[in-house]
Amino acid sequence: MKRGGSILLASLLLASAAAAAPKKVTGYDSLGITTGKPGGTYTLALGDSPQSFNYYGVIDNNLGLVAQQLFDGLVEYNYKTYKVEPALAESWTVTDGGKTYTFKLRQGVKWSDGQDFDADDVVFTYDQIIQNPEARAGDAASFIIGGQRVKFEKVDKYTVRATLAKPAPAFILQMRNFIMPKHKLLKYSVEGGAKSADINTAWGTNVDPSEVVGTGPFKLASYVAGQKVTLAKNANYWKVDAKNQKLPYLDRVEFLIIRDPQAQVAQFLAKNIDQLNISGAQFPDLKSREVAGAPFKVVRSVALFGSPPFLAFNFDAKDPALAKVFSDVRFRKAMQSAINRDRIIDQVYNGLAGPPGHGVAPANTAFYANTKAQLGSFSLQAAGAALDAMGLKDTDGDGIRNIARGKNLEFDLTYGTDSSVYPPMATILQNDLKQIGVKVNLKGILASRLLSTGQSGNWEAILHAFGDQPDPELRKPIWQPGGALYYWHRDLLPAKDGDTPNIKAMFPWEKQIYDIFDEASTATEQSRRKALYTRWQLIFAQNLPVIPIAKPENIGAISNNFGNYIYNLGVIPGYNPVPLIYQK
Repeated sequence: MKRGGSILLASLLLASAAAAAPKKVTGYDSLGITTGKPGGTYTLALGDSPQSFNYYGVIDNNLGLVAQQLFDGLVEYNYKTYKVEPALAESWTVTDGGKTYTFKLRQGVKWSDGQDFDADDVVFTYDQIIQNPEARAGDAASFIIGGQRVKFEKVDKYTVRATLAKPAPAFILQMRNFIMPKHKLLKYSVEGGAKSADINTAWGTNVDPSEVVGTGPFKLASYVAGQKVTLAKNANYWKVDAKNQKLPYLDRVEFLIIRDPQAQVAQFLAKNIDQLNISGAQFPDLKSREVAGAPFKVVRSVALFGSPPFLAFNFDAKDPALAKVFSDVRFRKAMQSAINRDRIIDQVYNGLAGPPGHGVAPANTAFYANTKAQLGSFSLQAAGAALDAMGLKDTDGDGIRNIARGKNLEFDLTYGTDSSVYPPMATILQNDLKQIGVKVNLKGILASRLLSTGQSGNWEAILHAFGDQPDPELRKPIWQPGGALYYWHRDLLPAKDGDTPNIKAMFPWEKQIYDIFDEASTATEQSRRKALYTRWQLIFAQNLPVIPIAKPENIGAISNNFGNYIYNLGVIPGYNPVPLIYQK
């Protein structure tokens, strides 16, 4: 990689030698990756129906699991090292002091419909979709650097240049965004004469599967509403294995839509599902079956990715009395003291979880700041004393504390009913808080609706989770106050997408975090970035915008009929190497 001036960029700005298409997948021997054989169908579970087949049109984890098999980014993570390496871009250079990125695209790559992939697709994707503030799952905010929008330009058919106003060491990680086909989506874009929001209408679930075009290992074959998504091998896929055999090995990947976790396990045991991500609660039974000779393996590992659950309170709750209480850090600290993490880890996760970080996974050695001490210890007595000190006492003798004359300290706790962990977790919280005079009403919804409910503001308290990432910059929309996913304090959101957040409404500690993320996004020295993010984690731990509960391990079960299964960092877009899976 070329470096501009004397600036030493962070280690994430990794360059790779140019490689001719197709890309050869090698170097995974220590993970047990072997050469497979063509053929077979691999069946997975999907927790709910996808809301669309347009990855950028909806925020939908279920769609994300499907989309990672349909689309690729310019770069990707190496399954072994989790460092960035070339994908659709075969190489790149960084010049002008870290402000100019020039990507040489992999030639010979075709979309699944046979059309050529080139620079027009890349510029279109970033300019018209990802940086479109109306795209529901776009990421316009992450591409405003130094107060200016990143400029993407076509240099020639297979070269793209991105120009930043300031250096941004984590920028290369943003290049993992899926590239979309201009020839299919142009008509939904401003460039094609549509309105900005029209991009969200592309590729609804009733779309002709042939319209959904990607460069990934599979293509959409069919969708039976509420039942099954079927993907077929993409004959144009651009990767080969170590022996130059075309990938993917599998002919088909099927996703059965099964909401209930126990029903998913039953289908796995009935051999209707070949691989299943499971919770600690499901681990003992499946592991004992494996030991007894069942035809599958159960794999577990410490998680860097994955989604640690948290408890959040709505600073802008519709009830102003509740909003005032929730916004008081003394209340949130009291609630933290009332969370019995040891019991949750033991009973909900069967011990297969550990203390959480504050925005950064403990397994992330590059950025994690040890905030275990700030988690405190479980003490209902301490929690009750803290509420007493706030004046939240039972003034009418009904066993429930009051926040005003005749008004109880009572709130709804929203959680996912179809989750294997949220229901028991919610019950534990409800029972423990009852002992200190706090009434909790459980309000169950489908887990797939948790995010949209949070963003709507129509909730009081919520159990939810966001996945961790290797660089905090990638979690900026979640943890920077005023970000698109910082939904517990919605008063901070900008008046419209692209505007500055409502800084005047921030608490002083929120303004500190806001400034930290702004500085860290353009700091070029890794030591400085680590120091800034360490400070953020400590402020997080002290003020608790949300209360982290636990960090579960990754646990997966896989049929013995399949090889090359890797599950060590969590199944999120870009991490499940299904192209390498083969049927034995």
